[in-house]
Amino acid sequence: MIDAVGSPQSLLLLGGTSEIGLAVAERYARARKSMRVTLAGRPSDRLDAAAARLRDLGATVTTLPFDARQPDTHTEVIEKAFADGDIDVTLVAFGVLGDQEEAWTNVDVARELAEINYVAAVTVGVPLAERLRKQGHGSLVALSSAAGERARRSNFVYGSTKAGFDAFYTGLTYALKEHGVTVTVVRPGFVRTKMTVGMKPAPLSQTADQVAEVVVNAVRTRREQVWAPAVFRGVMSILRHVPRPIFRKLPF
Repeated sequence: MIDAVGSPQSLLLLGGTSEIGLAVAERYARARKSMRVTLAGRPSDRLDAAAARLRDLGATVTTLPFDARQPDTHTEVIEKAFADGDIDVTLVAFGVLGDQEEAWTNVDVARELAEINYVAAVTVGVPLAERLRKQGHGSLVALSSAAGERARRSNFVYGSTKAGFDAFYTGLTYALKEHGVTVTVVRPGFVRTKMTVGMKPAPLSQTADQVAEVVVNAVRTRREQVWAPAVFRGVMSILRHVPRPIFRKLPF
């Protein structure tokens, strides 16, 4: 269970090398030395290094093979993740950005984005929601993106996948609430991580640690929807209402 100050006893990170997800896990591990963590991701040196960092903080860490592009395995992955007992906090934190010019001209690139960012989020989300519903408690954090709120010329394929992701997990906020489960949809703007290396940081850009702070606070206060940074809520509210002829001329 999550204690009075918001520290969970157990955590599942789907996307075990996600920099934001790991920043969240590290914050929790510092607060509760005996936390049980499952990192689900493709086996790699990065996954092993992530597990080692959390163990150094006192967490008990298990790694679990997980490939977003193998949807037939996702129910089994969730079953294995819950085999050691209930899980207090789950983070759905996997995804790819891809080359945005290729994404609308190359069907293979577009399909990869759709399969990882949206299809896999659903094929993981359905069995995950069922397990959380049965245990009757817990917090599910879905790392969405401000890019899904309105399609932009610069990244509309990626944005479309995040729009679907966002809609699915927003729906789960309603479906799971009556079962004692809080779903939090997090909408970061530009985050300076390995995924965005080489890209020019956008205004109001954040680090993984800054987004992690937003996530931890949202879980503690049982918020169902948050932006990172918080000011992005107002920015996106304005952008959603900019007329199309003006919006398409904006420099992004």
